[in-house]
Amino acid sequence: MKSQSITSLGVGTDDVLSRFILGCATVGNLSRPVSDDGALGVLDASWNAGVRNFDTAPHYGVGLSEERLGRFLLGRDRSEFVISTKVGRLLVPTEEDVEGIEGFYGTPQRARVRDYSREGVRRSIEESCERLQLENVDIALIHDPDDFEEAALGEAYPALEELRDQGVVRAIGLGMNQVPMLERFVANTDIDCVLVAGQYSLLNSEADQGFLQLCARRGVAVFVGGVFNSGILANPSAGNYRYAPPSEDVLRRVRAIDDVCQGYSVRLAAAALHYVLRNPAVTAVVVGARSDREARENVANLLVEVPDALFDDLRERGLVGEPQGLSS
Repeated sequence: MKSQSITSLGVGTDDVLSRFILGCATVGNLSRPVSDDGALGVLDASWNAGVRNFDTAPHYGVGLSEERLGRFLLGRDRSEFVISTKVGRLLVPTEEDVEGIEGFYGTPQRARVRDYSREGVRRSIEESCERLQLENVDIALIHDPDDFEEAALGEAYPALEELRDQGVVRAIGLGMNQVPMLERFVANTDIDCVLVAGQYSLLNSEADQGFLQLCARRGVAVFVGGVFNSGILANPSAGNYRYAPPSEDVLRRVRAIDDVCQGYSVRLAAAALHYVLRNPAVTAVVVGARSDREARENVANLLVEVPDALFDDLRERGLVGEPQGLSS
């Protein structure tokens, strides 16, 4: 059974910074290499700005993200920060060329092996704790079980329940880029939280077609990743949309949204963050950074006040919908 609410971990409280989780995929060299000093700069700038929630995974840089995060947090008061990591991929040494595999560059010489078994989950948590140099993690998520639903439900989930009951982890859940399987888990298990990536943003409302409301009814915390849809809502002139170059239709819509934001002197990235957080079913956003400058900008965008009139304007122009949770 659920041991505690996510807010008791310090995530999603009334403090606005508690509603921000630093996504550490870029710290693991997603898309292109980041030096050790560069990764430290991201973590240091985020910490100095007040960020205390961090999301990582063995998948991110085949352990590099966890290792860098662990070195950064070493010696800090354990009660001051919350760590979320994931299970479903074990890491093994390899002599094969790993450069660029699954979008990560300059990584350790390791390969990923999918494993959602009970033994695999327990081993994954143990090895994550070793890389993080921690005795435990706060949140453990089953990671990307798209093609492994039976194993995730029948083995990984019960294993995480055991670990939660034993106090090895404090909260459990699922992290995916799709809604349907998340919805099935929320309806049929006793998970504490979900991380849904790329399915709720200024450009995509799929997660708001009943799923977020189901989470609210079930008392499941929702972390939303991909609020910039692979970058286009942070940098309209250079960002991708859902990991690929944007279509002309997407570009036109982004430019129209940006024009409205400029009329209110609000940065598009700030509007993207606040649009998601306005939904009462959303607990926190998960946002990465590739430099100390981006880390500071993320927090600045979070702290800025965005007027309701901006979102009213976007709705009246048919550029965004009304978050369903606002009318519940």
